[in-house]
Amino acid sequence: MADPHSPTEFSPTEFSPADFPLLIKSLLRTPLQIARDVEIVSDGLARYSYGDLEDRLKRFASGLAAQGVTQGDVVAVMDWDTHRYFEAFFAVPMLGAVLHTINIRLAPAQIAFTIDHAEDDVILVHTDFLPLLDEVMKLVTREVRLILLRDDPQQTPDTTFDFITSYDAMMAVPVDGFTFPDFDENTRATTFYTTGTTGEPKAVAYTHRQLVLHTMGVLAGFGPVETDNRLHRGDVYMPLTPMFHVHAWGFPYAATLLGIRQIYPGRYVPANLLRLIAGEGVTFTHCVPTILQMILAAPEAAGADLGRLKMVIGGSALPKGLAAAAMGRGINIYAGYGLSETCPVLTFAHLDPADPDNLDARVMTGRPLPLVDLKIVDEAMGEQPRDGASAGEVVVRAPWLNAAYLKSPEATEALWRGGYMHTGDVGHIDTNGSLMITDRMKDVIKSGGEWVSSLALESIASAVQGVKSTRRRSGQNWAS
Repeated sequence: MADPHSPTEFSPTEFSPADFPLLIKSLLRTPLQIARDVEIVSDGLARYSYGDLEDRLKRFASGLAAQGVTQGDVVAVMDWDTHRYFEAFFAVPMLGAVLHTINIRLAPAQIAFTIDHAEDDVILVHTDFLPLLDEVMKLVTREVRLILLRDDPQQTPDTTFDFITSYDAMMAVPVDGFTFPDFDENTRATTFYTTGTTGEPKAVAYTHRQLVLHTMGVLAGFGPVETDNRLHRGDVYMPLTPMFHVHAWGFPYAATLLGIRQIYPGRYVPANLLRLIAGEGVTFTHCVPTILQMILAAPEAAGADLGRLKMVIGGSALPKGLAAAAMGRGINIYAGYGLSETCPVLTFAHLDPADPDNLDARVMTGRPLPLVDLKIVDEAMGEQPRDGASAGEVVVRAPWLNAAYLKSPEATEALWRGGYMHTGDVGHIDTNGSLMITDRMKDVIKSGGEWVSSLALESIASAVQGVKSTRRRSGQNWAS
């Protein structure tokens, strides 16, 4: 007689009370149970609790639904790093729609391409970006409706655009009984575009399941480390990576699941960033090297206490000279690695508790997160020894990687040739499992039959007084 409790007794299509879809709304369950009074701060705009966030997300989503936004529609955002953007990370996909985070740094023609290619139905646009959008919309071929974002609810923008509503108007309408639906966890949640040196931007997309698993992977990687660069419930989080860059590297989702205090800085003005770090007690952040250079070079940095700040550097290699300068100011700095196509975090630097000041360890790309299968291969996909010297291309598998470039089967096939995602980066792995990126495949220098790392040359140059690193790479690309 069959065991009535055996899971094999259930048909794969039959409903079971044990079903628990991995939807973005599931990331809110923990903070709403254990951290309802913890603050979320949007500099100069808003200050509210996780308990308030629950109601705000319902108002946001209900407002979108009132304008006809439904499951499968694409809602784009053009905003600074504010509470509005943070709420869009949740409200839009939780409604079943797709969030398109528009890269406002692209050229107008490229932005127009992404709007048409993503099939945007609605764009939430901040008043500061209306002049840019005016150029963009002249090139857009599809019908797109606009929702106004503004810092002052009384502001009337000088524009010819017609808006179907505003964020303020949506948030002013109380909701009663609104619930976020359940649906397939493999539903697409987000889309954004990664750019290369040639061709049009490519669309990267992630499902609810992938974003939840990436969030869990980040916390499973950053939480258990033995040194003081971990991410934990005592931290105060502030992104220094724009929200349109790979979901701000996924850390807003991770911070929310932890239920920790979050600070959103708006525009990246060095004096304001330093004020927030000090005044709000920020302890964990992440950015590209150029942002760190900007902060350290600001006049206000001279008297700032940065001794509690942990900072992950991605987007391009962390030069030793810059790392040493940051450590000299008390910043607990270390490198991480990922691509737009990897959601993005794959690895981060592993520090030895007995030698936490080891600069070489801090600039290494580091060890993989849990569930990340990462290896170095030759051109025939043969795995290279993990000896700290044998170089090859970095290839990877993980449950949260971009499965396909939207509407680009040829690029997808190239990305996944041989059953692993090809990063286009060259590196080696040492006997302790730490990865070191040494170059991009397209940038590697060959001299006398040997590969010479352009990153190593750049790092050496960065240690020379007066030299700054300005080159940006698409490889260590948490920010493309």
